[in-house]
Amino acid sequence: MAATGPPTLRQRRLGIELRRLRERAGVSSTDAAAMIGIQQARMSMIEAGRHGVSADRVRAMARGYSCDDGDLVEALVSMTGRRERGWWDEYRELLPASVVEVAEFEHHASAIRVAVVASMPGLLQTSEHARAMFRRRVPTLRPHEVEHRATFRMKRQAVLYDDPPKPYTAVIHEAALRLEYAGADISRQQLLYLVEMSERPNVSVLVIPFGANDFPAVGQPITYAAGPIPQLSTVALDADHGCEHLTAEAQLERYRAVLDRMEEVALPQGKSRDFIRRIAKNI
Repeated sequence: MAATGPPTLRQRRLGIELRRLRERAGVSSTDAAAMIGIQQARMSMIEAGRHGVSADRVRAMARGYSCDDGDLVEALVSMTGRRERGWWDEYRELLPASVVEVAEFEHHASAIRVAVVASMPGLLQTSEHARAMFRRRVPTLRPHEVEHRATFRMKRQAVLYDDPPKPYTAVIHEAALRLEYAGADISRQQLLYLVEMSERPNVSVLVIPFGANDFPAVGQPITYAAGPIPQLSTVALDADHGCEHLTAEAQLERYRAVLDRMEEVALPQGKSRDFIRRIAKNI
């Protein structure tokens, strides 16, 4: 049955991975469709995430494509079934799709890693800080747009309270801690909130001080949402024009290495807390 409404990020990802398996095997879309007994048009819809596919057919495709990676096949099978409607769907008419889909891949992630240089991680922002940031967007957002974005950001933070707890690591450069976008009072409260959240057992906040050596030259915020297996992870690069999602294996490997390097040069958790407290005290 064809999906109703636009395909979700998860549906599109399943289609992308099935197409990658087919192309690596050198099988045409027409031959793949004939192999599992469907029309070529339907195969195209499956690979675009616009038509559902059963677990049995995913396994049949994998066999036809000579894929012997059992972990990958079972991970793809777990992505089949009826479309899951999440709380984020209510924002699809209010916010850009790339923004809404961040909540979707955070929800499905097994762990989340974030690195920022000039801003606070979205999942660790106070509501006051978030609203202040959105008010400073260019072009200027209207009041109701600010409220939609701020409310959406606060709702996203529910993933930090999952049961079982979802591991979350945020690497924050000292520059982001010292930039007072929102004024002294809000900035101080934001820093103290970082310390508070870092005391949760599933949350790690690591600081890279200005003097750190071997710091990777990255500017835009990076979010790495770990999938059930590494090749089904997603990287989101945040920019003013929107959020870019990366899923190619080479891209995922590159950003894992970038995040590993940033964590290596960051201060340990305890020293990072003390560092943040000192900055907050001096604002």
